[in-house]
Amino acid sequence: MRHRLLISLLVIIALFEGYLLIRASSQRSVDRDVSPPVRNEFPDDFLDTKQTDTYGRLKRYLDGVRAIDTHDHLEFESLSGLFQLWRESYFGRHLKDLGGSQHNLPVEQWWEPAQAAFDNGRATCFYRYQLPALQDLYGVDFRRLTLDGARQLDEQIRKNYEDPQWIEHVVTERANIELVLIDYDHEPYDYDCPHDFGVFVMRVNPLVRGFHPDEYDKPIESPYYYAAHDNLPLNSLKDYVEVLDHIVQIAMSHGAVGMKSTLAYQRTLHFERVTYEEAAQVFGKRRSQLEPRQIKAFEDFVFWRLCELSAKYDLPFQIHTGAALERSNPLHLEKVLAAHSETRFILFHGGFPWVGETGAILLRFPDNVWIDSNWLPTLSYVMAKRAYHEWLDVVPANRIMWGTDVKHAEGIYAAAEITRQCLAEVLAERVIRGELFEDHAERIGRLILRENALEVFPRLSRRLK
Repeated sequence: MRHRLLISLLVIIALFEGYLLIRASSQRSVDRDVSPPVRNEFPDDFLDTKQTDTYGRLKRYLDGVRAIDTHDHLEFESLSGLFQLWRESYFGRHLKDLGGSQHNLPVEQWWEPAQAAFDNGRATCFYRYQLPALQDLYGVDFRRLTLDGARQLDEQIRKNYEDPQWIEHVVTERANIELVLIDYDHEPYDYDCPHDFGVFVMRVNPLVRGFHPDEYDKPIESPYYYAAHDNLPLNSLKDYVEVLDHIVQIAMSHGAVGMKSTLAYQRTLHFERVTYEEAAQVFGKRRSQLEPRQIKAFEDFVFWRLCELSAKYDLPFQIHTGAALERSNPLHLEKVLAAHSETRFILFHGGFPWVGETGAILLRFPDNVWIDSNWLPTLSYVMAKRAYHEWLDVVPANRIMWGTDVKHAEGIYAAAEITRQCLAEVLAERVIRGELFEDHAERIGRLILRENALEVFPRLSRRLK
């Protein structure tokens, strides 16, 4: 009997000691869980970098950088109201059935039908990027706007554009942009920007198809027009090459600081090395007399010649890459980039969707190629964040630039704001993780927003105030 009592007592004691050990272990685990992790700035309930103090400081710093916008299409000296503001934005493709090519639509005519497009697109960057402009410039939360509010906003937009200083105010003061490089695709060789901040970039697309005068509907695009105007012979490929040189000089006389190609919208970026003799066999013949391979050969020859002129006159060459599917893959440019080491190439839009490949190109060509992120943050904020992180991993920060790539002042403000947000978020994450000191992050942001453009485009410095 005593033996059984003793065994029972020992079992009870063992169980009690086990309970005490489990409780102590559990308490130590709780203590570890409630201890704040080192360098954690994220709120406990929402992992958003933009809620951190580091992001706030960096964003304020980037807002204060007097930026250089390396690419824009500022086409509208006036806006006919709210419909045109949206119709001439990247979201406009979703509103095309409401007004076709019309711009001056009364709010009552399009507001209700447009709600389905807005509702379906509210998560897209093409919709969201313009919201900061409407909030900051007009005090409007567009997401909750009523028909009456839309009427008032429409009236205010029209009124603002009656003021000739409105565009200047939005771009240079509100968006804090000092200079804007403008690709004016209507009159590529005869454009004078009405604004002090505007800088001319020469679009070269029309020049590559100059094998015959019939290729041109508009004289302003035709090299034959300039040859006749300045009494230059144009009867052979040799003459054509000399006229190309002459046209580049004309563009420079109008203040051009660079060259720009959007050929990826029409053809592949795969430009082969073509001999003079091959191109000479094409010159002077109509398109109907040529095979597609011959036309491509002539275009390839001229494009390589334009790369040489870019280096000759120190006019950096901006090239549209990405967005036009396979033919716009920046990897197609490898032969061109390798053959023209003296030409400064800028690959637009980060090569989207080939942003990683574009970073790899800069690894391959570290001395004559730059990335320009214009349009990317307004297309996909998530992709832009990924791209900035990848690029900063593989290339020095002095190889990256930015731009807005829009058509009106509100769009410039909106694209600048979303780009600054994206850059600040990327840099803040790297500071929080201990990868960068904050002053180093500030310098990287300033390089991307301003200093790199001034370094790459030497003629910009004479336009600074």
